[in-house]
Amino acid sequence: MTLDEIHDFLDREFPQIHMDGRVLEITDVRPAGLTMRFDPADRHLRPGATISGPAMFMLADVAAYAAILAHVGPVALAVTTSLNINFLRKPKLAPLFCDCRVLKLGKRLAVIDTVVTQGKAEEPVCQAIATYSIPPP
Repeated sequence: MTLDEIHDFLDREFPQIHMDGRVLEITDVRPAGLTMRFDPADRHLRPGATISGPAMFMLADVAAYAAILAHVGPVALAVTTSLNINFLRKPKLAPLFCDCRVLKLGKRLAVIDTVVTQGKAEEPVCQAIATYSIPPP
C-alpha cells in the first residue's frame, strides 16, 4: 500500500485514533520499512513534563501496524500478539518519529522493530519489537 492508501485505510477502519485530533502521520514508506510522525499534545504528557509511556507505546504499535499494511495490503484483522518496549530517554513535548523495520514477514506472523527518536536520530527515546498475527486470506 502507498502512504496515502494507508492513511485512507486508517481513517476509514480506525477513526478513533484521531478522536481528539490528528497526531499521527506516515512520512515515509519504503521496502521493509516505514516512518511515522507523532505530534504530541498536553494530553500525552505525564508528571515531569515528559511524553507518557502509553503515548509512546501507541506510536510504536500503530506504526508497526502501518508497516505491515504497507507490505501485505489492507488487512484490518491483523492483531498485535506481543509488543516489548524499552524506554531509553525522557522525551519532551515535541514531535517523535518512529522508524519501523520489518524483521520477518511470514504468512501468519510479522515481526517489526521500531525505534522512536526525537531530535538526533542516534539517540532513541524508546525501542520496541512488535509481533503481529496475520489472518488467513
